[in-house]
Amino acid sequence: MKHRPAPARDGSDKPVIWTVSISRLFDLFRDIMVEYDASAEIEPIHMGFEEAAQYLRERLLTERCDAVIAAGSNGAYLKSRLPVPVVIAKASGFDVMQALARARKVTPEIGLINYQESMPELTDFKTTFGFKLEQRTYVTEEDARAQIGELKARGIRAVVGAGLITDLAEEAGLTGIFMYSAASIRQAFDDALEIARLTRLEAARGRQHSAADALRARHGLHDLRGESASMQNLRHAIMLYARSPATVLLQGETGSGKELAAQALHRESPRARQPFVAVNCGALAESLLESELFGYEEGAFTGSRRGGHAGVFEAAQRGTLFLDEIGEMPLNLQTRLLRVLEEREVVRVGGVRPIPIDVRIVSATHCDLEQRIRDGKFRSDLFYRLAVLRLQIPPLRERKQDLPALAEWCLKNALASLGARPHANLHAEVQACSGLLQAYTWPGNVRELRNMMERLALFLAAEPLQALTPNFVQRITPELLSAPVPAPLAGLSAAAQQNVENLQQLLQDFGGNRQAVADHLGISRTTLWRRLKDTEFDLARSQGGAP
Repeated sequence: MKHRPAPARDGSDKPVIWTVSISRLFDLFRDIMVEYDASAEIEPIHMGFEEAAQYLRERLLTERCDAVIAAGSNGAYLKSRLPVPVVIAKASGFDVMQALARARKVTPEIGLINYQESMPELTDFKTTFGFKLEQRTYVTEEDARAQIGELKARGIRAVVGAGLITDLAEEAGLTGIFMYSAASIRQAFDDALEIARLTRLEAARGRQHSAADALRARHGLHDLRGESASMQNLRHAIMLYARSPATVLLQGETGSGKELAAQALHRESPRARQPFVAVNCGALAESLLESELFGYEEGAFTGSRRGGHAGVFEAAQRGTLFLDEIGEMPLNLQTRLLRVLEEREVVRVGGVRPIPIDVRIVSATHCDLEQRIRDGKFRSDLFYRLAVLRLQIPPLRERKQDLPALAEWCLKNALASLGARPHANLHAEVQACSGLLQAYTWPGNVRELRNMMERLALFLAAEPLQALTPNFVQRITPELLSAPVPAPLAGLSAAAQQNVENLQQLLQDFGGNRQAVADHLGISRTTLWRRLKDTEFDLARSQGGAP
């Protein structure tokens, strides 16, 4: 369904909102928009991805639009390619539960496919409700097709997801269960109206939003929660390091809050008003990582964007660039990164012109970089360039006095996201479970705690009269009763020991399911594969065998 440019507006002062979709979500948008006729001028556009991006950019040259509403992979694609705010419509926890209930009436073999992120809090739902539930994530349409094909081969007969997923599922001969509700779409319209109001208010005051506004750090010191001595020392160090322009290396286990610390460093620094840009060096293939870091010129490779593309160094100009999982960076890219740090200029892939940069580098790693240097996997000269200042993020098991308050805070937020109110005596109930929480080793750290509280929140929201008792917590989160982490392995450094132990424990907790472990850690399957290979190397070395 093609659209011609809309006729000139009648001068109405109402916000202008465009909804963009290519699947059955289009009908839901169109049904709900009539409820907002008095509040905004809303136009549904039946397009997606590059076609929609090009069409909207052309219209924006002559027309006003205050906000765009889209969903899933289409929304994520448009968000980075349009100069107006893009509101991502998201399915709520109740939407997912209702969709699973509908799917259960069709078949006990159910798949759930989400864009980029899985829902680890649903891990125990399949046990509680007695049906088979397989979770998958996707990035591209081809990836989605492959995931659906794999689920079909495993005996899955119904797939829950957004419009693209349900369309592809039905194309494959499966039952597609659409998981968006009218309530979730209304929330997206409400968010778009609020964003449109704020955008126009700022424009009236003479302040135009820049691309850097979308690259700001969202978290500050207050998000590094905990009153233990180690957390107080961490916050104090961040405030001190924020005054310096020197590079900072953040070291800590998976899920301990390294990106939160990086954002807090930026927010407390003189660069706080400038962009904060983050890139995960372990989540992208080498060729993609190179173009993401350094940018590329037009024609640098097949499929390169017309006019070229600025890399993250250029995007972070005068601000902070956060290089997460720096230990996963390939050696040849380490050489290029070192040159950028030394020369303070970047050359795009396929280009010859050096571009001056003024960027503060904050990097992070879960691994022992000094050991990787000895293993020939990391350049020592780059290490010393990145680690002028060092900051160790404490693991959750070393600050267990923070656990009850952290758990309560995470649980309240999870309940709020589901539209459910916490019990009046929730504080006392969490305190009654504190012994159970503190006895666990938390290999996934704060991320694991947050995921666990989201899982508990789903069950509490579904059973409003259920109290948060130790027996209830044990039933929903049986991993709290798992065996303690084994003793350190001889011959390994402390950091390497912890890496090995964490992966061994997680694989045991998830029954050897590597996809579930990757989802739990918030990393790609490629990154998990790399870490497992490194673990095998460390184990072989500690036992005197060949790597």
